Order: sequence, then C-alpha cells, then structure tokens
Amino acid sequence: MTGGRIGMLMSVVSLILSGCGMAPTAADHSHASTKATAAGSAAVRTATSAKAFPATGVFDYQIGGTYPPAAGVRIVDRDRTSAPARGRYNICYVNAYQAQPGDLSWWKRDHPSLLLRDAHGALIIDRDWNEALLDISTPAKRDAVATVVGGWFAGCARSGYDAIEPDNLDSYTRSQGRLTAADAVAFAALLARAAHRHTLLIGQKNASELAAQLHRSGYDFAVAEECQEYDECGAYTSAYGTKVIEIEYTATRFTQACQVRRGRVSLLLRDRDVVPKGQPGYLSRTC
Repeated sequence: MTGGRIGMLMSVVSLILSGCGMAPTAADHSHASTKATAAGSAAVRTATSAKAFPATGVFDYQIGGTYPPAAGVRIVDRDRTSAPARGRYNICYVNAYQAQPGDLSWWKRDHPSLLLRDAHGALIIDRDWNEALLDISTPAKRDAVATVVGGWFAGCARSGYDAIEPDNLDSYTRSQGRLTAADAVAFAALLARAAHRHTLLIGQKNASELAAQLHRSGYDFAVAEECQEYDECGAYTSAYGTKVIEIEYTATRFTQACQVRRGRVSLLLRDRDVVPKGQPGYLSRTC
C-alpha cells in the first residue's frame, strides 16, 4: 500500500471518528457523534458485502426533490441531504467535484485553499450551475477534498443508502486548463476506495471518455445523462454492461434510446430541472 493510500485511509477513519471537515448540513451534523467502535468496523468493510446493483431496474431520479416512488420503481437517486426511499435500492447524490452554491461560504471559511482559482486568484465557476470548482490539482489537495467528501459518503451509509453518485467528474473540462483528466481520474479512485470502505457501490456520472479507466479503478455502474444525444452510450455499456442508468431529457432521444437499449439498461425520460412530482414541469417516463 502506498503512502497516499495509507494517508487517505487514516483521513477517512479520522473523519468518521471526529465528524470534522464537513459542510454544515442537517444530514451531516450526526457525524460528530459517531462512536469509535462503529468507525473501526466501517473502515475495514469492502464493497464485497454491498447490496448487488439491480441492473436494468426501473429508475427514478429525485435529486431535485423527493416524493413517493411509483410501485414498479426499483432504484431511486436522491440528494445526500434527503432520506433514502424505503424498500428501494438507493443511490446518494453527492456533488464531489464542485461546491454547491449554498455551501460556498462554508468552503471559503473552512477550506479556502481547496477552491480552484485562476492565475489572478479568482474562483473558477461552472457558470451553468453557479458552482465553484474544487481544487484537485495535486495529490495533497485530492486527499484533502476526499476527506471532506468521504465524510459525506459516511453520512450516506449511515442514512441507509446503497450506492454513491459523485457528480461533476467532468469539471476538469470547465477548469480553464487548471485541471486535467488525469487529476479527475486520480481523485475518482480515492472516492471509489472511500465508498467501498463504507460498503457502498459507486457510479460514474458522465465523462464517457473516462469510462474504461474508472471501471478499472473500481467504479461499479454508470449514470449517463443524454448519452443518446451525444452518441456516448456505447462507452458506458462497454465498460459496465447492463449496469448503466441512462437519463434522457428530450422525448425524441428517449424514444430512440428505448428502441435500441430497452431491457439492456435502465432508461428514464426526465425534465431537465428534475423537479418533484406534482410541481410544474415535472416529467418522468420509462420504456
């Protein structure tokens, strides 16, 4: 085991024991009260005892707000601050590569050096979602960010989730050249080890060009947005087989996807803002 891996393991165990280094959300305040005995056992668990991923199961994407899933839904994906859906396979959404807008002040106060900045010291922002990118440009910074994010994974496990969806793997493409694909893959490997230590499976989110590398580094499934739109679906199925969740946001692409991959992956048509059921604009359909 390399020194980096040892450091990462010690960081995660320390985080579980102390509850430090986490954004102050309601779902994560319980970290501070975790008992040492539970932390010790959690640190040695691996993904071999995780619940099997229900390949091709009916999927519901609820990261924009929760609601009771339909009777036939087997897989539900919710934000880490929400409780999992009872009786379903639950995926915990975590923004792992960028700062949620509501958490930016916390990052600035507690971890200012972990925010990515340009040559003039200004934050580098994903303008589509108004999210500051996290700095994973060096091994030390990757370890530090992974300590924070690993604490969120621990919270997902305690809440009863079965898997993790770490978002914004492709943030390096929006980094103004400050991050590389190699940085993203190296950080992704740390996240995979952190998830597996908590008996959670972990899914690749987008960045089809990295599918083969992430699968080799321990990723268990994929969440692919609009792969029909961008002709990327084959990269995911080549790496993960039937363990692919495909989300399309237009009826045309969804219909095309159903024609070629119905029964081979989990397919969902969703409104782009993923609003909760009952709100204006809500759309959810399966093949």
